[in-house]
Amino acid sequence: MTSRLFSLIRKEFIQILRDPRTLALVIIMPVMQLLLLGYAATNDVRNVPLAVFDQDRSSASRRLLDAYRAADYFAIAFDVNSEDELRTLIDNGTARVGMIIPPDYSEQLAGNGSAQVAFVLDGSDPTVGATALSAASLIGQQQATEVQLVRLAQAGGGGAIALPIEVRTQVWYNPDLVSAYFMVPGVIGMILFSITAILTANSIVRERERGTIEQLIVTPIRSWELVVGKLTPYTLLALFNTLEVLALGSLLFGVPIRGSLLMIILISGLFVISGLGIGLFVSAIANTQQEAMLTVFMTLLPSIFLSGFFFPLQAMPQVLQWVSLGIPLRYYLVVIRSLLIKGVGFEAIRSDVIALVIFGVVIMTLAALRFRKRLD
Repeated sequence: MTSRLFSLIRKEFIQILRDPRTLALVIIMPVMQLLLLGYAATNDVRNVPLAVFDQDRSSASRRLLDAYRAADYFAIAFDVNSEDELRTLIDNGTARVGMIIPPDYSEQLAGNGSAQVAFVLDGSDPTVGATALSAASLIGQQQATEVQLVRLAQAGGGGAIALPIEVRTQVWYNPDLVSAYFMVPGVIGMILFSITAILTANSIVRERERGTIEQLIVTPIRSWELVVGKLTPYTLLALFNTLEVLALGSLLFGVPIRGSLLMIILISGLFVISGLGIGLFVSAIANTQQEAMLTVFMTLLPSIFLSGFFFPLQAMPQVLQWVSLGIPLRYYLVVIRSLLIKGVGFEAIRSDVIALVIFGVVIMTLAALRFRKRLD
């Protein structure tokens, strides 16, 4: 009995070792999950890009900026010369927060008056917006306290002095910081990516498992016709799901659709090319549907955690932020959230659309070449 049992165990190990690709995926996946959950799954936002419109340009305004620079919540990334320039940076997502210092800031402080500093926050990401909102107010209060202590010392400690600095915050695009405004566009991106990649990979591998792919190959159909024929239904299905989620998100959760619906559909179709390419490439290297699912899942994990779908990119280590630059979903989420929540034009999302074009062309070309070689 013992020998039979050990023989069966030995046989199972041999079968596992005969499929090294699946074995490698099973070994690598827990490590990937640990790293992503350990480093990327955090809402501890730091280094939020801040654009400053300093109209005073005085030592007093520089001390205020130093106070915000000293706290690692903000990174003063832009020094702008107009409110329009500040708005453009926030519209295209380059800056998430804007500070406007009035031209009479130092005069108000010197004359024992009260200086008002405006803080404009991008509310399209409620997590970043809420953190920046509380941090901006807290840092402003601390700086006001320091100035007030100096005034009291100069006045000999007598009399009540008005609060010297007042930070007035204003949240754009999503004033109530409703989380649904952030999540629903993210769901659209995940649906487009997962449906096209998973269904495309499984569809072609299923044909191979059943032996029907050979029947298609011997027909007069060309290889590109086979690829287009297999991919078109899933493209249309993904775009239908996009409209479905948009409608339900608007009706049930009140998610606004402020941008052009036509532009949303066109750019969604552009993003679908990347998902189709990944599914096609997986189908060319996988031999079974199980292997195809595991391989696609390996691409889904980093897409979920490193694209800004759940967790803000500003909260991640710098290395993971660099890695996220190679994930198409990152750029699509910027586009879809900007179109739905901010209602921006093409100029504000042009760089992200160009990135989607590059990813789509490169991924689909590599996948088509690999798939054609597999057919040959």
